[in-house]
Amino acid sequence: MSALDMLTPDNSAICLIDYQPAMYQGVQSHDRLTTMHNVQILAKWAKLFKIPVVISTVAADSFSGPFMPEVTDVFPDHKVIDRTSMNSWLDPHFRDAVHATGRKKVVVAGLWTEACVLFPTLDMLKEGFEIYVPADACGDVSMEAHNRAMDRVVQAGAVPITALQYVFELQQDWARAETYQGVMDILYAHSPYGIQVHFSKWALGEHASEAGSA
Repeated sequence: MSALDMLTPDNSAICLIDYQPAMYQGVQSHDRLTTMHNVQILAKWAKLFKIPVVISTVAADSFSGPFMPEVTDVFPDHKVIDRTSMNSWLDPHFRDAVHATGRKKVVVAGLWTEACVLFPTLDMLKEGFEIYVPADACGDVSMEAHNRAMDRVVQAGAVPITALQYVFELQQDWARAETYQGVMDILYAHSPYGIQVHFSKWALGEHASEAGSA
């Protein structure tokens, strides 16, 4: 496996970590609504492309609150792994869940970047995983904190990406009919590109499609 190999539905998994009320309250590096949209993009990509997903919280019942329902509702039967550790990799249930995906390429996103993303990323890199961090789906207490954490994960060998970049790698071709409409529905709901799609269909008609003429 190599960072030169693109992410696909068959070679990647996703870890979503600590998207909880107490953690969101501290996010000052990004507009929180944007972060909320981008993690929903990741979750819905995982559902659409049948990608293994690991969801984890920290101190959900005693301090931080539940994982955001906009994500857990996408996976209603999915077990959320609750921890006490800032570093999710220290939790054996989290480690077992990641290993159980059978994937070496793992997309890691969470709140906050400097701890809940950085710490497991470093440990997973040491264990031979290839880590991809969608920076625009993460957040931290300041832009400085977020940027320095991203610098550190990149220097350690992780690959920075964005939420939309991931789906474009997965879709590859607008003519991939089995996922095309699902991709477009997610873009409509959660990305500025949805505005462009609405405009194209308004100007050219509902038949307008990146896949070309039927």
